[in-house]
Amino acid sequence: MSLWTVERLGRKGDGVAVGADGSRALAALTLPGEGIEGEAADGRIAAPRIVTPSADRVRPICGHYRACGGCSLMHASDAFTTDWKRQVVQTALAAQGIAAPPAQIHVSPLMSRRRAVLSGRRTKKGATVGFHARASDVIVDLVECHVMRPQITAALPLLRRIVTAGASRTAEVTMTVIHGPAGLDVALRGGKPMDPALFQTLAALADEGDLARLDWDGQAITRRAPALPMGSAQVVPPPGAFLQATAEGEAALLAAIRDSLAGATRIADLFAGCGTFTLPLARQAQVHAVEGLAAPLAALDSGWRAASGLNRVTTEVRDLARRPLMEDELAHFDAIVIDPPRAGAAAQMARIAAARVPLVASVACDPVNFAKDARILADAGYRIHRLWVVDQFRFSPHVEIVAALTVR
Repeated sequence: MSLWTVERLGRKGDGVAVGADGSRALAALTLPGEGIEGEAADGRIAAPRIVTPSADRVRPICGHYRACGGCSLMHASDAFTTDWKRQVVQTALAAQGIAAPPAQIHVSPLMSRRRAVLSGRRTKKGATVGFHARASDVIVDLVECHVMRPQITAALPLLRRIVTAGASRTAEVTMTVIHGPAGLDVALRGGKPMDPALFQTLAALADEGDLARLDWDGQAITRRAPALPMGSAQVVPPPGAFLQATAEGEAALLAAIRDSLAGATRIADLFAGCGTFTLPLARQAQVHAVEGLAAPLAALDSGWRAASGLNRVTTEVRDLARRPLMEDELAHFDAIVIDPPRAGAAAQMARIAAARVPLVASVACDPVNFAKDARILADAGYRIHRLWVVDQFRFSPHVEIVAALTVR
């Protein structure tokens, strides 16, 4: 067996191991400073054996951990993970030559994940439902989870019965499960075509499990509206809609955004989704929400119209990657909140930089692309004066970032 020393963690949480001959390979479930044994193939050590453990190594709290790909850092202490996630963001900014103050960090509690995307497959004896194993299409059949809300974990037997009832033996299905005040909202994709018999079976299962809504490839069985609070408004999101993963993480992001945009009265919310930030911000300002999909904006607009005490909210369906808001359009606003997809928003950031909008709250989920976008603003005279890291994906390398930028 070859001996290796883990030098650091890569962006995805795997250890970067260095061999005696200077070769490098990735090793999952390892920590910096550890000595390990294993053979590398295609740049990976598939089954590293820990020879010298790190002082930051802890016993994983979940029985599925070694197989399940849902978590990748449960073997690390909370203190290590917090410091590492903060450093990942600072390193990405430094690589772009951007100075930033130390990041404040919020960590969501255990069992707080209110939205989970699970995979399911019908088997000879029923069905398996869970997350994929690491680097595999095998589904780990969950019986416990220390990340998801208990209400989602408790529904796993029901979800298996739903998969058994309506999945084919040849295809995997995907289920987006959201827990909110109305109960569980389940959106399944990849199932068999709906027919009267299947509808009757699914409706009975939805009743038995007291689901708020069960959406089957776009056909919904709605027992009650799965409304979610967004500020003082109530929003019924489209089935399977994107939401912040935890309510606690969402609150931390919103607090950072409010701090960043204090005093603003005309705000543009770009990549607005269902209104996670739009509707709370409408308490203090007029907000123009821009999103590439019509359905989330329709939900946002309905929520705003039914609420009271909010300033004017307008909506616009627009692909900001292909058709960003231009300088003359941005001139109407004194603040921007922008929360783009993982790839970032280079085209839109260039227009914001040219317009020199006074206040920008930049929200991101990928540190490298976040730093590239921040570089565009920095070149136009913007500086980061506050920085937040929000860890709402416990035991994973994923982070959310908010930066408050002002222009000199």
